Amino acid sequence: MHYLDHNATSPLRPEARAAIERALGSANPSSIHAEGRKARALVEEARARVAKLANTDPQNVIFTSGGTEANALALHAAIYGSAEAEARLTRIFVSAIEHESVLANINALIDRFAGLRLETLPVTANGTLDLDALRVALREGKGRALVAVMAANNETGVIQPIAEIAKLAREAGARLFVDAIQAAGKIPLDFDADYLTISSHKLGGPQGAGALILKSGAPFAPQILGGGQERGHRAGTENVPAIAGFGAAAAEAGSTLSTALRDRFEHALKEIAPDAIIFGSDAPRLVNTSNFALPNILAETAVMALDLDSVMISSGAACSSGKVRPSHVLAAMGVSEDVASCALRVSFGWNSTEQDADAAIASLSKLLARARSRAAA
Repeated sequence: MHYLDHNATSPLRPEARAAIERALGSANPSSIHAEGRKARALVEEARARVAKLANTDPQNVIFTSGGTEANALALHAAIYGSAEAEARLTRIFVSAIEHESVLANINALIDRFAGLRLETLPVTANGTLDLDALRVALREGKGRALVAVMAANNETGVIQPIAEIAKLAREAGARLFVDAIQAAGKIPLDFDADYLTISSHKLGGPQGAGALILKSGAPFAPQILGGGQERGHRAGTENVPAIAGFGAAAAEAGSTLSTALRDRFEHALKEIAPDAIIFGSDAPRLVNTSNFALPNILAETAVMALDLDSVMISSGAACSSGKVRPSHVLAAMGVSEDVASCALRVSFGWNSTEQDADAAIASLSKLLARARSRAAA
């Protein structure tokens, strides 16, 4: 099997598996007896490792059940935590390429809060946020604002100019929320936001664990009540095995990734399909991600064909793979619906090899040969 869908879920690292196995059967980490203290030590060790990944203090890390909850909690915290009249948010500026878990939660919150307005910011043709549009929006917007932008896109791998965005937000007195779920462990993170989110299974940790990194002093209101866990930020007994695995994966993340496999794949792709379109190729991208289209070959057809050859790739975001609609990310980049319907994503990870890249090219070559044969007939 050649697994090239790490942006959906990266297979469990052996270090994470070992950490999970050691933590199975742990006591409640809130208990003060010896077994409880052992469980607490595992949680706090993981917290320190995740904090190091985000270049922040461990006390800023709030563990959640995953990236989607972390995103929801960040947005909930920013809006409900700013409910006092003098600090109430009145505007949310969000990039047009955000993950569905961000967009859906923002829209739900907009419906609940009268006077809270949403403005979607455009991206350029290469998939990076239009900084001029953000500058104008912050200048013309009245009241307190929240800027929501991902560090790197899950479909195209395009890296956003977070340092410049943070500077603009600070100058305008706006809050900043960064979804770093796809970026963590692939590019260095410098925690320069009020809220930042990470997910375990994108790093080779277990599914069911994530984290919200909360800047000291940022507005906050808990979403889940009923206990004092996570310093009152998120009630519920911590999932010790998943958190331990998350920490182990965070400690290993980024140590084996380079552009070599992506570049090898894209070079070979252009050789077998000179008309292939590689999205965001002229922008900074994650070293592991290639989002491309083979004109006139539908993505669903290609995914199934490669699957028959034991090559696992994606037709876009895994959370939307069952939806019959074009990618909103590619649409925001100005890609036509016909081309977007052919878009595929290959994403490498910690255990990917040259053989995996070559197997994908071999399978795509067979698919192209069949398509050309049918066209000739």
